[in-house]
Amino acid sequence: MTTRAPYGSWTSPITAELLTTAGLALSAVVADGDDLYWLEGRPVESGRVVLVRLRDGQRADLTPAPLNVRTRVHEYGGGAYDVRGDIVVFSDFADGRLHLIENGETRAITPEGKPSALRFGDLQLDLPRRRVLCVREDHRSPGEVRNELVAVPLDGEPTAGEVLVTGHDFVAAPRLSPDGERLAWVSWEHPNMPWDGTRLWVGDAGASDAQVVDGEDGVSVGDIGWCRDGSLLYMSDRSGYWNLTRDGAALHPVDRDCSDPAWMLGGRSWLELPDGRILLREWRDASAQLMLMHPGEPAREVPVALVTSARPSWWNGHVVMLATRASEPAGVIQLDPDSARIEVLRASADLPVDRAYLAEAEAVTWPDREGRAVHGFLYRPRNPQFHAPEAERPPLVVQSHGGPTSHVVGALDLGYAYWTSRGIAVLDVNYGGSTSYGRDYRERLKGQWGIVDVDDCCDGARAMADRGWVDPARLAISGGSAGGYTTLASLAFRDVFTAGVSLYGVADLEALARDTHKFESRYLDGLVGPYPAAQAVYVERSPINHLDALSCAMLLLQGEDDEVVPPNQATAMADAVRRKGKPVALRLFAGEGHGFRAAVNQRAAREAELSFYGQVFGFEPADDIPRLAIDNL
Repeated sequence: MTTRAPYGSWTSPITAELLTTAGLALSAVVADGDDLYWLEGRPVESGRVVLVRLRDGQRADLTPAPLNVRTRVHEYGGGAYDVRGDIVVFSDFADGRLHLIENGETRAITPEGKPSALRFGDLQLDLPRRRVLCVREDHRSPGEVRNELVAVPLDGEPTAGEVLVTGHDFVAAPRLSPDGERLAWVSWEHPNMPWDGTRLWVGDAGASDAQVVDGEDGVSVGDIGWCRDGSLLYMSDRSGYWNLTRDGAALHPVDRDCSDPAWMLGGRSWLELPDGRILLREWRDASAQLMLMHPGEPAREVPVALVTSARPSWWNGHVVMLATRASEPAGVIQLDPDSARIEVLRASADLPVDRAYLAEAEAVTWPDREGRAVHGFLYRPRNPQFHAPEAERPPLVVQSHGGPTSHVVGALDLGYAYWTSRGIAVLDVNYGGSTSYGRDYRERLKGQWGIVDVDDCCDGARAMADRGWVDPARLAISGGSAGGYTTLASLAFRDVFTAGVSLYGVADLEALARDTHKFESRYLDGLVGPYPAAQAVYVERSPINHLDALSCAMLLLQGEDDEVVPPNQATAMADAVRRKGKPVALRLFAGEGHGFRAAVNQRAAREAELSFYGQVFGFEPADDIPRLAIDNL
């Protein structure tokens, strides 16, 4: 027997506290001999990222508190550590310095100074020369930040490193050939982002005599690595899809993306196995499909159902990687590529609740304004203890992802189960501009940010209501960062949603163009138009300038230390909505940047959002949570 109760009011064992205590953010798997390493972001330690080693079946933390293995290069970081022969180099987030772990001791190898004035990422150890190659982001001088490839010695007094490559707006991915004699790397220039157009360079070990071997404006090249025979493999989207390429020719030509946008440094989606075969990943309807191939021969599918995969390495006769399956949390897995047998070495979350509370992702599509398919995943309410009154349909929260050049997958998501187990449906939208569907889909957003993404999210919500799956009078939209902009624009420019929640979202495009960090300082050229030449477009598409038609409630959640979307965006938006007499609530979180990492803040943000929906949609949450103060409601 189940209890009848309105959607949204159901009791759920998936609490905000459980979401933070049961979860880890796993990343950056690296194999070194018999040892395996990865990073763990721990909300219960205020989001501290810990380097973990697996040796002889035993896990050990290598970086005790307060060390925090992160880098702020490009603000999004990546490649924050490397290990070779039991020697580890890593970046500490607090001061940006590189530290060396050797013979049981830890010491800094870059100099003291103003915190994060020098930032290092995409690390690669070169032990024969006792140095680490990396991207250095230099904030020491006035004017624009300098991005360079440098070599930092492991011995002697701390130093900022020897500059190997300079003169480009951006550089990434220093990769030494197996014999140590050649160095490859990637560069790109404003206004390109790395998914717009890059160049692949090869020089000697000191980066001299360098030549461009592939790439140009309009061609994105990345995800580079050397094979044991000395050949250089990389991903190129010259065909319109990121395909694995050698010497300008695709090794596995398919009309599917096989790589990802380079938001973070140090990514890798493919692996050469000891027998010479290549393991790579295709994105199929935003889900990962592993493929095995000998170069020059057709690839075959690896019969394992994954939703995501990243950073494959070879370890103890198996492939190890970060991966997600549809019904399991993400984790570090060990995979036999021939038998497809999987062993989970470290899960990102325990599942302390019955699976009957966990909604499964349903792939859905709907047409955009030009009749083209838009993709998303629907999560319906699910709770074995409750059912809703017969005539009632559930509220819907549309999720607009960040980036906007990224994509979502149909994976098990405890965060979404928090909503669905309470009787609230979720629609996760891969709006036009999302990756994994090829360059044409990605470039639907070219010059159209604030239009295509907004229409796709609004039309998705209407489509779910028209199909009778959700309540058309209780539609909400939520998103973080760029997804926060899509949320605010949907509220300001369309009349579809009853409520919206923006997490560190953009309210004023002009302010973003003037204030944001170097990596994204020209991103809006492609999404909106060059600034200030296209100033009128920026004004027209900034939600903060168009609140007269706003008739729904708004919640803004913002970190006070955000360098990507400064907090003045959220405070200005809240002030403007409040002056208009519209319902609005603002929560600022001290010590948080672009995204919330501390468990206490993650819980507070989640509970504020639940209280917000309850007040706006007219249900009483079963949880004992603080009642959010909403002005003008």
